[in-house]
Amino acid sequence: MAHRRFKRELTASSAELFGEELRFYRELASYTQEELGKLLHCSRTNITRYETGQRRMPPELVEKADELLNTGGALKRIWGRVDWNAQVEHPDWFQTHVDMESEAVAERIFQLAVIHGLLQCRAYAEAVFAISDAAGQPKVIEERTAARLARQKRFLDPDGPLLQVILDESAIRTVFGGPGVMRRQMQHLLTVSRLPNVIIHVAPFGRRQAIIDKSMVMLEMPDGRTCVYSESLDRGHGNDDPAIVAAHRRSYDLAHGAALPVADSLVLIADALKGFKDDEDRARRDCLAQEQLQRRQRGRLHRGGPRIPRPRPRA
Repeated sequence: MAHRRFKRELTASSAELFGEELRFYRELASYTQEELGKLLHCSRTNITRYETGQRRMPPELVEKADELLNTGGALKRIWGRVDWNAQVEHPDWFQTHVDMESEAVAERIFQLAVIHGLLQCRAYAEAVFAISDAAGQPKVIEERTAARLARQKRFLDPDGPLLQVILDESAIRTVFGGPGVMRRQMQHLLTVSRLPNVIIHVAPFGRRQAIIDKSMVMLEMPDGRTCVYSESLDRGHGNDDPAIVAAHRRSYDLAHGAALPVADSLVLIADALKGFKDDEDRARRDCLAQEQLQRRQRGRLHRGGPRIPRPRPRA
């Protein structure tokens, strides 16, 4: 008979308890995670998440697992007693969000103050990380930027999932990295807005009273669930409680109603681009003028020490 190959510890999490039982029955049936994943038509990574309590196992998969592992319905009974709507809040919060994002069939975002990561160009992402806890660590900034750009690939594809983003005007006006970086970021927004699966709205300052007061994300998952995600100062918060999802959806709809139509939003972004380009040109002219002034000042300096008057020969 197979034995558990992990130390069983006390846990207050019913999701973790379900995961432990799933692992026990899988090992009892002598299946690896990869083998069970193939039988259930899901990835080994998902099996790992189910067994660690990080992800809710869809009910149809629970029934199939019960049959495959011959549990007599034990998994289904335990699954039914788990509070799957409990708020997810743990140190590796962002990785959990990224994992879910990689499977989402649609993502709806409201974003304050900074362009959302899925819409950032490389220069902008580097500028954002340069003022984070990675400041002064070029290698860390490079790694984080590469990871952020990798997340974008499936969404910035014409056949990718729906990506609908409402940017508060503060996100396109707050400067990161200087006017040159902001110009490139505005150009990037205009470019990706042409993709058939990407919708970008801007909520102007004048309509702020109808806007929610923090950034939020709603992920639509393949099993029909909608999960909401937001961040506080030091951690992220995920939840799929229907009541909480409904409240966030209402807030998102209010923000959507206050935002400009897509065409007008792109005009506002183009106007911001022009402003940053003018700022960039002005800064370049000021820099050039300063260099020319310094050259003239250096030209007035005597070379090789003070000039010593000498008598000139008479003709």
